[in-house]
Amino acid sequence: MKCSASGRVIQGLAPAFALLLLLGSLAAAENPQKSDYLENIALCNGSDGTSFAVRINGCTAFIDSGQGTATALAIAYNNRGNAHTAMGDIDRALLDFDQSIKLDPTYAKPFNNRGAAYLRKGEYDLALKALDDAIKLNPNYARAFVNRAGVYLKKNEYDRAARDYDEAIRLEPNLEAAWSGRCWTRAILGSLQAALEDCNKVLQSWPNDAATYDSRGLIHLKMEQAGAAIEDFSTALRFDPKLASAFYGRGLARLASGDKAGGDADISAAKTIQAGIDNDFVRYGVRGSN
Repeated sequence: MKCSASGRVIQGLAPAFALLLLLGSLAAAENPQKSDYLENIALCNGSDGTSFAVRINGCTAFIDSGQGTATALAIAYNNRGNAHTAMGDIDRALLDFDQSIKLDPTYAKPFNNRGAAYLRKGEYDLALKALDDAIKLNPNYARAFVNRAGVYLKKNEYDRAARDYDEAIRLEPNLEAAWSGRCWTRAILGSLQAALEDCNKVLQSWPNDAATYDSRGLIHLKMEQAGAAIEDFSTALRFDPKLASAFYGRGLARLASGDKAGGDADISAAKTIQAGIDNDFVRYGVRGSN
């Protein structure tokens, strides 16, 4: 599965589904008087586009102050966990999400974020459990449905993934990750025209999304439209030059169009980036090269 530069995607071939993390708002939970206390709240909430390292420091200062209520501390731990996730420190993030849940077991966001973190680690059963819990706490949690769909994709349970993307879109119609993820899932399932419509919708609003171009390239490849596939995979590679799936897909399309040298070169590049990618394409319904 593939991840965008924003960290919403995992490694490998897949849709632009998100590892969607949600912040809480400490301002709604606390109304302190001290200016430094307020500043730490603002930093922990990510106000004014502060860096993740600064957010971590703000959350830590707020937590260590000993002045927060249980609800406010749960939000602070959740926010700090998000910042750790964004910086790639998944183990620390998980500790924070666990602490947030201990402080407030009814708070759905850290369950979602814990599921997203386990998805990043490849611990799919733990991710699924956390996301199930998030959805039980908040059945209208569109982003948790997107993340759970991502787990189902990794477990090759494509029908379940499609249903979760459907639900996410119903709940939050402008959630780009849901449309992109459903495009990919429908492409795998063979609903090619519907998949194409999903991808086109994403690209109308987010024209620089490598993962969606990659997904649309797969659709065109399965439709036996080699020229369109080559164009989409090439566009994906302009935005993400290390996207193995785009190299492999373009290689197959070039072979289909009679460009053996170019096709072989692309497939070799793909296998260098991601071993076993030919098996992935077979699983997704595309015959690999010999």
